[in-house]
Formats: sequence, C-alpha cells, structure tokens
Amino acid sequence: MSADPPILSARIAWFQAGTVAILLIASIFVAGAAHGETSTIGRTWPIAEPDALAEIEAKAATLPMDFGAKFGPRSRWSAMKSASLAPATAARVRTLVPFYTLDMDVTLPDGRVLYPKGFTFNPLTYVSLPQRLVIVHARELGWALKTAAPTDWILLAAGGGTSADPIALGEKVGRPLFILEERVKDRLGLTVAPVIVRQVGQKLELTEVRLAQTGSAAR
Repeated sequence: MSADPPILSARIAWFQAGTVAILLIASIFVAGAAHGETSTIGRTWPIAEPDALAEIEAKAATLPMDFGAKFGPRSRWSAMKSASLAPATAARVRTLVPFYTLDMDVTLPDGRVLYPKGFTFNPLTYVSLPQRLVIVHARELGWALKTAAPTDWILLAAGGGTSADPIALGEKVGRPLFILEERVKDRLGLTVAPVIVRQVGQKLELTEVRLAQTGSAAR
C-alpha cells in the first residue's frame, strides 16, 4: 500500500534534507575555517527551536490529498536523479585533500575581512567527517548494508545498468538511503563505485572496491 500524499511529501522533504546534509559534509563546511578564529565572550542561552521534521509533517498535513499527483512519478523528478559512476574494475586506495577556495570575502561583524575571496584552505584542518560515505550502485546495496556501520551514510549512484528509488529502497531495508549528487561526485573526484570515503588525518581516503557479479568482494 502506498503512503498518503501528505506523508509521502514529508518523507520526500526529509529525504531532500538528508541529501543536502550529505552535500554539506562532503563540501566540509566552509564555516569551519572561521570557527578556528572565534570564541565565546559573555553570557549565552540555549536556542529553543521547534523540531524540523515535526514542522514538515505539520505542513504536509495541510496539503491537498492530490498534491503529490501534480509532480508525476518520482522516477521523472530531476531531484531523484543520481550521478553516474562506472563499476569499479580494480581495488584501489587513493587519498584526496579537499582544498576549498572562497568565492566571497568572509567578514567580521564590524566589516573587517577575516578571510579574503580567493583564500584556499583545507577544511579538514578545522572540522571532522564523523562517518564514512559508502557509495554503491543499487545492485550492490546488499554488500553496502553488510559493510556500512550504523552511523555510515549509504549513497546510491546511477550507472552499471541499474537505477532505483532511494526512498522506496530505504523503506524496504529499514535505513535511510541517499542519492549521489553531481556536486558531491565532482567535489570528491569520484569515478567508480563501490567506493568508501573516510577521513584519515587531514585527508580523505577513497577505497574503491571491485566486486564479483554476486555482490561479494572479488579477490
């Protein structure tokens, strides 16, 4: 039985929010650079904000019952299109320093420039990637579920003759799944899947895994 349109809209909004979170982590938060130069002075108070998912669900509940039909099948949505990767044909480990160049000035409240436009730095000097990214084609999902820790994020890539709806698959396997966005693919220099991305010191380590057709690791 398919979900009601308001509930489906909430799930889609949650899925998109998760995808944005992945993009932010893969881009390694530009704001992390400024964090190393700031401090807290004076009294502070906790910020009380409503639960974001509850707000999304409340808004979805107000939408017309036929609202989802206006967008057509999810398979046609550009927001559900994963970036394409070729199948890995060899086991390989490589490293990447995700240098970032500012496209605007980072200024202090008084207008003074903290970091100028064009400043290049390694974000991993300031922030950490707490989980691994396990990037696979849909046919390799079984292997990914056995390989990924509960805190790891599984991203689905297109290509290799397979495509899938990550929302439907995520509900089936009981854990969130996300698409691999083109910007994340380009940011990490990805070319093949499966590949596991993790932080090692101030670099990213990319482990490309060659799998047999059965989905198990080939020797």
